Amino acid sequence: MNKDSAARKITYMAMLIVLNIILTRIASIRIALGNVEAIRIGFGGLPLIFGGILMGPMAGGIIGAVGDIVGYGINPMGPYMPHFTLTSALTGIIPALVLKIMKTKNYRFWEILFAIAVGQTLTSILLVPYFLNKLFGIPLIYKMTTAAITQAVNIPLYALLIKILLKRINLPEAITREYKP
Repeated sequence: MNKDSAARKITYMAMLIVLNIILTRIASIRIALGNVEAIRIGFGGLPLIFGGILMGPMAGGIIGAVGDIVGYGINPMGPYMPHFTLTSALTGIIPALVLKIMKTKNYRFWEILFAIAVGQTLTSILLVPYFLNKLFGIPLIYKMTTAAITQAVNIPLYALLIKILLKRINLPEAITREYKP
């Protein structure tokens, strides 16, 4: 990758990080239980997943981790917990890895849906509730139930939006090593 395409990739990643911060920290509905955020309804995961699918698992992980750390610095809610930085990174990594393992060249809707479902199930439905339970005592069954309901809406919506974006976007191939239309 030459310097120009590396700079472009970093620029695209930075834009997705900013979009993640805005969608997660500002343009989402947050419901607190005590001093801890218990429910967050929003589209903050979309830029992470899209970045991972478009530019590879490592890019998705970087977008997720940096977005979480910078977002916390801008708009903290409670103490900083690296557990949630890990889940943000995994949100960008897992769907891209699933699609890579599937060895598909032109992602069909059901493939994107499956990859996002695997990622969101592991991160949003299992890991986040587990961490909230261990760190803050939020009942596991309550948080898993609310997360499953939220993800039942988010997963197909993310898949649809990403499929539309992949059809419409025209980035240089040096940026999009993973997605080949």
